Amino acid sequence: MSDGHEGLDFSTVIASTVHDMKNSLAMLTQAHGQWLARLPGVERETPEHSVIEYEFAHLNTMLVQLLGLYKLGVNQLPLRPDYHEMDDFIGAQLAGRQELLNSRGIVASCEVDDFSPLGFFDRELISSVVGNIVTNAIGYACHALLVSVREEGEQLVLSINDDGPGYPEQMVERQADYVQGINPATGSTGLGLYFAARIAGLHERNGVRGRIEIANGGTLGGALFSLYLP
Repeated sequence: MSDGHEGLDFSTVIASTVHDMKNSLAMLTQAHGQWLARLPGVERETPEHSVIEYEFAHLNTMLVQLLGLYKLGVNQLPLRPDYHEMDDFIGAQLAGRQELLNSRGIVASCEVDDFSPLGFFDRELISSVVGNIVTNAIGYACHALLVSVREEGEQLVLSINDDGPGYPEQMVERQADYVQGINPATGSTGLGLYFAARIAGLHERNGVRGRIEIANGGTLGGALFSLYLP
């Protein structure tokens, strides 16, 4: 073989593989849904169903993140901000995960401040962030999930709160360092928060960049994720 032949760029190979995996997962999810619809109700309401629904959603969000981070790295993730009705935006996020919410017995609600009916952001990118955080919150929530929107200092703040055990204190204290290594107890890498921070930072207005913040407490007492958009 000639030394002049260049090898494939490994990151490109990974991105292409992730894209194929995402398509395969979508087909698998669709086929599972069709099969499930043919089962009697009592056979659908099982602990195994809850696990399968959550892992499908979790895998999809991880693949979306990997593709997004690859595109960020090669400057192929354009920003297309526009105005969006927040009630509709959040409603769509929750509706897309209603089956998962039902399977785990979690009630999701939405609160939008009357003074912040519109948000200005890239719908696809922010959907990927919110979708990931909502899916993660469903995995830890006990019974309830709350998505709320308010204005604070001329910024739109979208928060996701659950009634679970909350973020580990070390993660809250070190939240500026989002990729903290794999936690052997939870398997978490912090990649979701890193991805969220990068997407938030793409949104800028009048010199102010978007950001994220994590804490424990809020209305439901568990993990509280907040996305600030200028």
